Amino acid sequence: MNHEEHGTARHPALRFTRHAAEMVVAMVAGMVLLEPVWSFAWPALSESTTAQVLVMATNMSIGMAVWMRVRGHGVASVAEMAAAMYLPFLVLLPFSRAGAVTDMELMTAGHVMMLAAMVAVMLRRRHEYGW
Repeated sequence: MNHEEHGTARHPALRFTRHAAEMVVAMVAGMVLLEPVWSFAWPALSESTTAQVLVMATNMSIGMAVWMRVRGHGVASVAEMAAAMYLPFLVLLPFSRAGAVTDMELMTAGHVMMLAAMVAVMLRRRHEYGW
């Protein structure tokens, strides 16, 4: 089904928002589908917050990368988006390790910052996201 059939051909903000929502769904799918693999392969994963957030970012990045490739995005765009997904956690991890933020604050702030970073990447490459 093309953009005209969706009624989004004349609504770039709607296409942009739909694409962002699709990526979030793909990220959740990555987490849901890959978490059991990690739990089996690394039973002690839950003992390390650092490992948990990096594995979670990896799972989300894989789901998002697959969907972006299905949507026709190039490798550079996928890599840039994956970097946007890891960066917030990499920035926050030293504060977590130092005890300045709790595990819950790390997860919450990391996800909020991740979504903001993803939107920034999408705006930077707005032509690829239908804007």
